[in-house]
Amino acid sequence: MSGRSSVRIDRPATRDEEGRVGGDEVRSRIPQLRLDELLEELQARIDAARGTRDRVHSLLEAVLSVGRELDLTQVLRRIVEAAALLVDARYAALGVIGPDGETLSQFLTVGLSEEEIARIGPYPTGKGLLGELIRRPEALRLRDLSEHPASFGCPAHHPVMRTFLGVPVRVRDEVFGNLYLTDKRGGEEFDADDESVIATLAVAAGVAIDNARLYEEAQRQQRWLSASAEITRTLLSGSSRSEVVGLIAQRAREITGAELADVSVPVAGTGSLRVELALGGDGAARLGLVVPAEGTLSGAAVAKAEPVTSPDLANDPRLSAGPRRFQGLGAAVAVPLGRAGSESEGVLLLARRPGEPPFTEREIGPLLGFADQAALALELGERRRDAEQLAMLEDRDRIARDLHDLAIQRLFATGMTLQSAARLIDHAGASDRVLRAVGDLDETIKIIRSTIFGLRAREDEAGRGLRARVVRAVEEAQATLGFAPRLSMEGLLDTDVPGEVADHVVAVLAEALSNAARHARADRVEVSLRATGQQVVLAVLDDGVGIPEQGRRSGLRNMAERAEGLGGLLELSSPADGGTRLVWSAPLGR
Repeated sequence: MSGRSSVRIDRPATRDEEGRVGGDEVRSRIPQLRLDELLEELQARIDAARGTRDRVHSLLEAVLSVGRELDLTQVLRRIVEAAALLVDARYAALGVIGPDGETLSQFLTVGLSEEEIARIGPYPTGKGLLGELIRRPEALRLRDLSEHPASFGCPAHHPVMRTFLGVPVRVRDEVFGNLYLTDKRGGEEFDADDESVIATLAVAAGVAIDNARLYEEAQRQQRWLSASAEITRTLLSGSSRSEVVGLIAQRAREITGAELADVSVPVAGTGSLRVELALGGDGAARLGLVVPAEGTLSGAAVAKAEPVTSPDLANDPRLSAGPRRFQGLGAAVAVPLGRAGSESEGVLLLARRPGEPPFTEREIGPLLGFADQAALALELGERRRDAEQLAMLEDRDRIARDLHDLAIQRLFATGMTLQSAARLIDHAGASDRVLRAVGDLDETIKIIRSTIFGLRAREDEAGRGLRARVVRAVEEAQATLGFAPRLSMEGLLDTDVPGEVADHVVAVLAEALSNAARHARADRVEVSLRATGQQVVLAVLDDGVGIPEQGRRSGLRNMAERAEGLGGLLELSSPADGGTRLVWSAPLGR
C-alpha cells in the first residue's frame, strides 16, 4: 500500500538479555581501568626519569663546579656544598686525613653557623663513627647513626642527627678524606641512589683535589725558583751574611705560610743556641735569646743534621726546654743550615698558627735546598771575613815596617842630635828642656815599638788580644741588631789592659749590645773603648727607647758589680736627644 509506514515496537528485554547487556558494560570498563593503571605507572616512570635526569644534571653541574677551581681550599669547600645539595642533606662535612693516617687534620662543614660551631667547640679529630670510615674506607649508610657500635654520641650544643651517609674520597691510590652527610630533609633515609651519587661525586672530587694539588705544587715551585734566583743575586752582589740569611728566612716564611721564622746558631763549647734572626710574632723578645740545644726542635735538627718536624710546637712533649716562648703556635719544622757531611752552622725554624696543616715532605724538600744556600751564604761570609782579616794583617805588617824603618829611626836620630846639642847649651833651663824632650822621644819610641809588637803579633795571639775580642763582639752583635754598630778604639789596649780587666770589658760589652738589641729598639749604636794609661773606659751609646722603669735590672747589676770589683764605676744617662749612654770604667794600676 502506498504511503504505508513501518513502526518499530520495542518489547521489554528478557532476563537473559539483561545479563548480556550488563556483562558487556563491565567488560568494557576493565580495559579502561587497566589503561588508567598503565598511564599512572607510565607517569611515575616519567617522573622518575625526570628526577634521574635532574639528579644527573645536578651531578654534572657539581662535577664541573668542583673541577673548575684550582685553589685547594676552595675545591674542598665546593665538594662539601655540592654533596649536601645533591642528596638534600641538612648537614655535610669533609674530613681530611692527616699525615699519620689515623686522625683528621682538617674538617670543613656545611649547615652549621659560626655561632653553633663556636658553641660546639673544637672540630673532631676522627674518633668514634667518623673514625670508622678512616679505619674502613668504604661507603656507610645508617638509618640512625646513634645505633652504630662506634658511635660515641655528640658533644654538648651539637644538633641532633639521625640518618647518616659516609663515603671515602680517594686521590689516586690514597684515601684523602671522607664525606659525611646527615639528616636527609623530609625525614627520609639515604638510599642506594644517594650513595651512588655521592660515590660518583667523590671520584670527581679526587680528580679535582689532585689537580689542585698539582697546581699548588707548580705555583710553589715557581716561587721557590724565583726566591733562589733572588738569593743568588744577593750572594753575588757581595751583601753581608746577615742580609742573605735574613732574606732566606723571610722568603721561606712567605712561601710556606709560616707565622714566624728564626735562625739560631750554636754557641761554641756551651751546648746551646743563640737566636741570631727572628721574624714574625714577638721577634724582639726572641732575638738574642740563648736556649739549650737539648729539648728544643732546633737543637734536635742540629744534632741529627736533618729536618725535624713537630705537629704542635707549643705542646710537643719532646720539647721540654722553654716551650713557653712558642705559645700560640702549631706545626713547625727545623732545618739545619749546612752542607751534607759538614758541621751545622745554624738552624732555620718555621712555625705556623694552631689549626694549620703540618709541614709535608713536598714543602720540606725545597727547604733543604734553601738550607744549602744559607750554608753557602754563611761560608761565603766566613771566607770574606778571612780575606778582610788577611788584608788587615798585611796592612799591619806594612805599617809596622814603616814605623820601624822610618819613624823610629828618625826619632832616634833626632833624640841623639838633641842629646849632643844639650852639651853645647850653657843655659841650664834650656838644657833641661832639651833633655826632657829627649826623654819624651825615648818614651814615644817605646810606645811605637809596643804598637809595632801588637801589629806584628800572629793571628792566633792577636785573636786573644782585647782589640780583636772587641771587634768580634761587635761583629757578632750585627746580626741581632740588624745593622753594624760604630766602633772606635784608642790607646794600648792589648799591652796596657791586664787580661782580667780585658775579660770584664768583653763581658760588659756583650751584655750592653745584647740589651740594645733586645730592648732598646735602636737604629744606631756607637761603641767607644780607650785606654788612657790610668784606666780603661768603655762607652756604649744608642738612640733607642731608653731603659724602662719597670724593666729587668739583672744585666745592669752584673755590669755594676764587675766595675765595683775592679774599683771602677758604671754610669747610665739619657742624652738630650733620647736613647741611653752607658759608661763603664776600671783602673789599670791595681
